[in-house]
Amino acid sequence: MKLYPAIDIKDGQCVRLRQGSYDDKTVYDDKPWKVAKEFEAAGAKFIHLVDLDGAREGRSVNDEAVREIIENVGIPVEIGGGIRTTEDISNKLNLGVSRVIIGTEAVRRPEFVKESILEFGAEKIVVGIDAKDGKVAVSGWEEISRISAVDLALLMKDMGVKTIIYTDISKDGMLAGPNIEQTKKLAEETGLNVVASGGVSSADDLRNLDKAGVYGAILGKAIYEHKVDLKEVAKEFE
Repeated sequence: MKLYPAIDIKDGQCVRLRQGSYDDKTVYDDKPWKVAKEFEAAGAKFIHLVDLDGAREGRSVNDEAVREIIENVGIPVEIGGGIRTTEDISNKLNLGVSRVIIGTEAVRRPEFVKESILEFGAEKIVVGIDAKDGKVAVSGWEEISRISAVDLALLMKDMGVKTIIYTDISKDGMLAGPNIEQTKKLAEETGLNVVASGGVSSADDLRNLDKAGVYGAILGKAIYEHKVDLKEVAKEFE
């Protein structure tokens, strides 16, 4: 199983939100690139970035912080948040990002995902599916749509998507364990590479996801709160 330590960026700072609430944040570092370097030194093979301001505003906001991260690490970086157009994707790839994550637009304009894959390649495009009670949330999690996570994942598969990041919002930032059952179901029903996000609180959570056949896991608060030693789990997993 692949590990993706996460850096959430708001106002140029490395932060974490609880259950996606912009009013409930903790600032961990005002220089996200330093955090990225620490992740790389601990053995991370890939870094997951989220532009939280971008997700809410629907445009790239923290490109300077992203650029600094890419300039300071030698491992690939993926980013989501505010990616709504082909130009947004192109700009991110030109910054040096290895792949971009499409969230809100995958719900609103599924054909945009197909067009993006045709233009940039499936290895450059990942779809983020964020769900609450099985229904997909959009616009920085501030709106809940009517489509189910499984239905959206199957639609994305038809569009050519190979990898999705599945976030259970109720688990995010709570250190209460991931929704393994739902993540496993999504992987089995779609045959896609599913990366679990939200709730990982221990190395055992990672082992349980691995046993469930999940492709990858995003680690956020568990690292910052010292519940998981990235150096140790990076040795254990890919």
